[in-house]
Parts: sequence; structure tokens; C-alpha cells
Amino acid sequence: MQTILVVDDSRAQRRVLGASLSRQGYRVIEASGGEEALALLDTYNVDLIISDWMMPGMDGLELCQRFRALQREKYGYFILLTSKTEKGAVAQGLDVGADDFLSKPPNAEELRARINAGDRILRMQRELQEKNRLVSATLSEISTLYDSLDRDLIEAREMQQALVRDQYRNFGSAEVSVMLKPCGHVGGDLVGFFRLDEHRVAVFSIDVSGHGIASALLTARLASYLTEGSPDHNVALKRVADGVFFPRPPQEVARRLNEIMHDEIVSDHYFTLLLGYLDLRTGEVEMTQCGHPNPMLMRGDGSVEYLGQGGMPIGLIPDAQYDSFRIRLQPGERLIFYSDGFTECEGDDGKQLEEAGFEEIARRNQNLTGSEFFQALTWGLDLFCGTQDFPDDLSCTMIEFQGAR
Repeated sequence: MQTILVVDDSRAQRRVLGASLSRQGYRVIEASGGEEALALLDTYNVDLIISDWMMPGMDGLELCQRFRALQREKYGYFILLTSKTEKGAVAQGLDVGADDFLSKPPNAEELRARINAGDRILRMQRELQEKNRLVSATLSEISTLYDSLDRDLIEAREMQQALVRDQYRNFGSAEVSVMLKPCGHVGGDLVGFFRLDEHRVAVFSIDVSGHGIASALLTARLASYLTEGSPDHNVALKRVADGVFFPRPPQEVARRLNEIMHDEIVSDHYFTLLLGYLDLRTGEVEMTQCGHPNPMLMRGDGSVEYLGQGGMPIGLIPDAQYDSFRIRLQPGERLIFYSDGFTECEGDDGKQLEEAGFEEIARRNQNLTGSEFFQALTWGLDLFCGTQDFPDDLSCTMIEFQGAR
């Protein structure tokens, strides 16, 4: 049952109007003026107010204005009773918050129609209020879930960065550096290096298809197969005697990883790989390229050559074949494995950086080494595309060969 507050300084007018409303099924309370009406509003949950405009003390306009200033959970419909018919008076009433007007004395049928119109508005307002409450509750729940997920992803990012055990190591005749910069919390790139034996070092660069958590989980799995700390699990090493391991050729490692992807991991994802074995004595590098971008050979004079023939990604075809090729680094030369996050990055005109643009950035910064060189590559990419919110993961592995000492 709706509650209607009738406000009029005339007791007779209140009684007549109240009796008519009561017969229509409304709960009616009465007030003789504005101050009394405001006091009653502290006690009663009023749905609709019918107030005379002209009253001593606080008139209907001021009552309406003060009613609108109250902190109420639900909307209240306000009808002014007036003998004023001027457009200016009606506009004044609307300005302070009145919803409707009735001429005095009100006609019973017209009064019922105006109240029914107000009731429809109140029902719509209550429905909207309920929907807003549900939306607010849902948004709050989503926000809580997002905060929890964000904390988990931040922790996952730290764990993924921990997969790269060393970002730099000096092996005497050569220095190896790596860089990993996911485009989101976590990414699908993986870089690293490990010793094969006393004279050889393996370096690798991996790019898993897709982005996000699924790709990051696969990189974590792959990191366990290419780790220096556990030779028994490292697919690049083959046990030949108790405690003695011998390196498998790079192309055999690629084939073994392809078998693992189809027989053990069974994922819809695939990945590209560049795996190279560096002989610290001679500078010879034996490499297998599995769909990864062509490695860059940067000579001491700044000239650049791209190597490789592409190859087949790992995880696409069960019986894929992989080959290897060899180069010999000269003192002062560097070999760079990089992800396609560099070459496929787009500028404002929609054109990709490609190998030529990547070469230009690398040549501009050829005097830098290690992490400073990687930082300069990132800055150069930022200048090209105009933002550091890169659309793809960025990763690099670099061998800087000084020669035997």
C-alpha cells in the first residue's frame, strides 16, 4: 500500500482530500504545514506528497525544495496544488523539483489519474534502483575478482622472470646476455643459456604462439627442459655414463621437443625456437632454426647479415624434420636471437618495422653492449611505434664474442 502525505493549512481541505485518497486504497497521513511535513518524513516512508502551494510560513515551493534535499533511498513523487496557471509559476515549480500540478480544488478523477501516473514513475524508479543495485553488486564482485587475479598475475610475472636464471654471464672469450619483456603481466617468450660442457655454451630463444596465461604456462614447462641445474631433465644433454652427459645436436633437440609437444604436453599451442651451441674456443656456433626470426650477425664494422632459412615451428607436425647450420664468429662480432615482437611492431602508419628497421636500430647502438644495448633497442622501438605498450612480447639473446684469451 502506498503512503501519501497531504499537506495543507486548511484542515477541511486535508480531510476532504484524505478521505478521497483513503477510499482509493491509499494510506494517508496529514500535515498542516511544511515544518510538520518534514518532521513526519523522519517517521514515515512516504511515496507521494500532495501539497498546497500557498501556505503560511513554509509554502509548497520551499517544502518541495527541502524535500528534494533530503537523503532518501528512494524517489518521492511531489504534486503541487495551486490556483496559479501562469507558465512562469509552473516553470518555477518544476525548477525546485515538483513532478506535477493540480488546480484547486482537485477533481477526483483527475487526481486519481495523476497519482496513477506518479505510481508508474515510482515503479520504474524502483526497478531502475534495483537494477542499479544489482549492477553495483556485480561490479563490486568483478572488481574483487580482478584484484585477486591481478595479484596472481603479478606473482606469475615474477615467477616467469625467475625462469631466466641469469641475464648476463661472462664466459671469458664471450659474453651472453638475455632480455625478456612481456607485453602483459605474463608472456609467451622464453630466453636463456646454459653450459653444455667445459668448452661449449647453449643459447636459446623461444616464442610460444598466443599470449597470456596459457602461453606462459607452456614457457614454464619448456624452461624445465632447457635448464642448467638439472642435466637429467635437460633435453639438450644425453646421459652416456653415470654422472656423464654429452650434448645432443641442436636439430635432435628440436626433434625431441617436437615429440614432447605431441606425446606429453598435447597443446593447441606451438612455438618457434632458435637454439645455438657456441664453442668458446673457436667462436663456432651450430644452430637449428625452427620458425624463429632469422638471427642477426653484427660484425665489428657495424655491417649486418641475417642468417638461416626459417624452418618448421615445433608442435605443428608430429614428424617434422629439423636441420642445423654453422657459422664462425670473429672477435668483435655479436650474434642476436630476437622475437618477432620487434620486427612485426607497427608504426603510426600501420607499417611494420621488419628486418631493415631492426637493423637500423641495432646499428645506431652498436657501441653499446649487454643490457644497455637491449634498452636502446626498446627505446628505438618506442620511437618507431610511439608507445611502450607494445602489442607483443619482446625477447633477445645475444652472444658477444671477444675471442680466446
